[in-house]
Amino acid sequence: MSRGLNKVMIIGHLGRDPEMRYTPSGRPVTTFTVATTRSWNTADGEKHTETEWFNVVAWGNLAEICKQYLTKGQQVYIEGRLQTRRWEDSDNNKHTTVEIVASEMMMLNDRREGGSQPGNDLTETDDQSEEYPF
Repeated sequence: MSRGLNKVMIIGHLGRDPEMRYTPSGRPVTTFTVATTRSWNTADGEKHTETEWFNVVAWGNLAEICKQYLTKGQQVYIEGRLQTRRWEDSDNNKHTTVEIVASEMMMLNDRREGGSQPGNDLTETDDQSEEYPF
């Protein structure tokens, strides 16, 4: 029997304040973006920087915690899995998005930088397969 692996770990800064909604069944879901930046030097010594943006979705208790404690600009560690969603809008245009479904979040800033204490580690253990309210 073969097994698969779908695990993502990122450290970056929130691009906007988290937004929380509720599914029709009342389950909280919070969305936010995280930017990661990498830098490198070319062979001729020229420095390059590249920023990658990730959409993050948190469910249940972790969704409530993210909404309560995270703010734009704060540095966080996010662990989870990649998920691709596809949908059609009202004009029958097809859309696709890839997002990280968070299972763990750690706030890395201290209070002076607008975040919480370093090392605050929060994990979501509930099943995260509910429908999206948006």
